[in-house]
Amino acid sequence: MGNGKNGRAIIPEPGKKVDIRDYDPADTGGMTKEAALQEIAQLRLRLNDLQNVLYADERFGLLFVLQAIDTAGKDSTINSVFQEVGPIGCRVESFKVPTPEELAHDYLWRYRKVTPQKGHITIFNRSHYEAVLVERVKGIVPKQAWEQRYDDINSWEDYLVRNGTIVMKFFLLISKDEQRQRLQERIDDPKKQWKFRLGDLDDRKLWNEYAGAYSDAITRCNTKQAPWHVIPANKKWYRDVLVARALVEKLESLDLRYPPADPSVVGLKVE
Repeated sequence: MGNGKNGRAIIPEPGKKVDIRDYDPADTGGMTKEAALQEIAQLRLRLNDLQNVLYADERFGLLFVLQAIDTAGKDSTINSVFQEVGPIGCRVESFKVPTPEELAHDYLWRYRKVTPQKGHITIFNRSHYEAVLVERVKGIVPKQAWEQRYDDINSWEDYLVRNGTIVMKFFLLISKDEQRQRLQERIDDPKKQWKFRLGDLDDRKLWNEYAGAYSDAITRCNTKQAPWHVIPANKKWYRDVLVARALVEKLESLDLRYPPADPSVVGLKVE
């Protein structure tokens, strides 16, 4: 389902090997920037409407997982796509270096305790997949440990889905040259310099290692119930439309509905 053309996220077939280097991060599906900006404005409003019904319906929670190569735009994607969504029933959870308390628990603990309750959307800005990405690439844990984590993650996501949580996972893909340009912008722009750290250049040297780790994570944790969406993200406007479209389509498929009013309220006049 989905090959990146005609404005659809790339959803690899479950069980098929994925190599993210096979996808074109500069793809725009034949869409123009003007058309994308017009559509995203409507999608934002529709997403807000759907989130309101989700909140009232209280049958499902939505876990929005966002992963990306450095500078691909996780924060700006969240800001853009959820621009019209109210704060009630929608929150962002960002995961940095684990705290001493988090390290004292199993590696999924800090993620499990902030999953969405029914009626809510929770956005994971980075996620449990860091356990098979940065921890793998930088050798923070041995191979024997991270190899077992793919099964852990699949089991946990399956458990969430069986208990009413919609799990949608998005990977933002940019090219190495696009990353170079965005890093240089951070260095050159005084308003963006705070975002840059020298460690970003060290991570850039590990581009192929991260590409391999992302490819394996998507291959091994791409399931029918919790699929990965690969988003060409060189063009920010195209990236945002693909993400918003996928969210709107999923929420529309749930047959969300407002609960019936209390019979004593119908026809009541306030004086």
